[in-house]
Amino acid sequence: MEENRIIQEFEGKTILITGATGFLSKILVEKILRVQPNVKKLFLLIRASNVRSVESRLRQEIIDSELFRILREKWGQNIYSFLSSKVIPISGDVSYENLGIVNSELIDEIWRETDFIINSAATTRFDERYDIALDINVFGAMNVLNFAKKCSKLKLLLHVSTAFVHESRPELLLEKPFQMGGTLKGAKASYLDIEAEKKLVDETKTRLQAQNMTDKEFASTLRDLGIERANWHGWANTYSYTKAMGEMVLENFKDNIKVIVFRPTIITSTFREPFPGWIEGLRTLDSLFVAYAKGTLKFFLGDPGSILDVVPGDMVVNSILVAMAIHSQKPSHELIIYQVGSSLRNPIKCTEVKELMYKYLKKKPLIDNKGKLIKVGNPTLVSSITIFHRYIRLRYLPFLKMLKLSNLIFCNHFESLYENSRRKINRAVQLAELYKPYVFFQGIFDDANTENLRMAIRESNVNTEMFEFDPKSIQWEDYFINTHFPGIVKYVLK
Repeated sequence: MEENRIIQEFEGKTILITGATGFLSKILVEKILRVQPNVKKLFLLIRASNVRSVESRLRQEIIDSELFRILREKWGQNIYSFLSSKVIPISGDVSYENLGIVNSELIDEIWRETDFIINSAATTRFDERYDIALDINVFGAMNVLNFAKKCSKLKLLLHVSTAFVHESRPELLLEKPFQMGGTLKGAKASYLDIEAEKKLVDETKTRLQAQNMTDKEFASTLRDLGIERANWHGWANTYSYTKAMGEMVLENFKDNIKVIVFRPTIITSTFREPFPGWIEGLRTLDSLFVAYAKGTLKFFLGDPGSILDVVPGDMVVNSILVAMAIHSQKPSHELIIYQVGSSLRNPIKCTEVKELMYKYLKKKPLIDNKGKLIKVGNPTLVSSITIFHRYIRLRYLPFLKMLKLSNLIFCNHFESLYENSRRKINRAVQLAELYKPYVFFQGIFDDANTENLRMAIRESNVNTEMFEFDPKSIQWEDYFINTHFPGIVKYVLK
């Protein structure tokens, strides 16, 4: 690999990115524009109702976001004219044929010019409605693949999945693709029929609509169906289940399209680029940090020996760009899996993260809406879901029942206190159920293919810092205390 090959690979190239307003996609767009301003075009697929709203989302959510601060400082007022010639926002939706793009001339232009497609469109909600998760994570992947087959000069399609398509087993979880119809160990079904699942959803929706349910009841029933079908086939939640199905579709129908699949673990704030600590929204387990910091959560659920596999967002982006540059020149059309995480080479345990949260918040507590410091105690670690429910039942429910009775006796005098307490307990139970698969996860993610990428970087003359994605370079205490937690406070809780 000659010097600067990675950067040069994207010079004069056109890239289509789906799910362009997502956390990872934004880091990717910023990185490409910063290191390779001579990229020809970035087509950004954005869900929006019309051209005006998609352009508004591009400006408000991407160009004017804090993430693009360094680029704005570099280009000044010229940034908008510079980007207008490079970045083309497209109103579309991967749930539809041709990605929901209605402009036929634009479709022809994309098919004619696109060199790379990065599919990062997904619904990442663990308990998403089953119909929505299927449409985006499964059939959306199929629609992107079919679209890619019509791109005359396409070098490759890169699909972003998740490492948690694996089941929780105390062993090394390999970078292997799924076979169509495969299920996980412990599944009640021996075969996963994707078309049958789609038919089941359609029939369920028809039946529910005939019952004149409220929108809330309708959505709740479809969310429950997603979890039920995921568990039936061996997965913990609707998200990981439908992402696994999306991988199956790509492997089975890719034909002569070059496809690589990225499986990042839990993505956290940026490690270095474009600056440390940038994050948007609550990323997976960060919800626990916020609940704990606000005094809602008094204990943590998790196996003391369980490893929490996290990886900074900019490291994931760097590995994606390196893989694209390397594979664009390879003749092989074998589907390659890259697992990007830290559990194998630089593990950190759930208990260590818990202690770091306490250490940070003890020194820098949050302030409540009355201007008072929110003091936190060192949280109790609840080591099993059974103990957790017993803990809730014995420690909190009696108080809640007493409060409810007092509220009735004193004519709703304690209504606010009762509702706040009830919400806190319900939130704790909800968080426990959602994150149970992650805080009790037993596997270690193999990253042999990803390590091969790192070796290719080390053996070349490429600036390794520009494309850093080695988890060994992370000192976890420093990262969490000085980068990640402050990033949540600054960019999420602002």
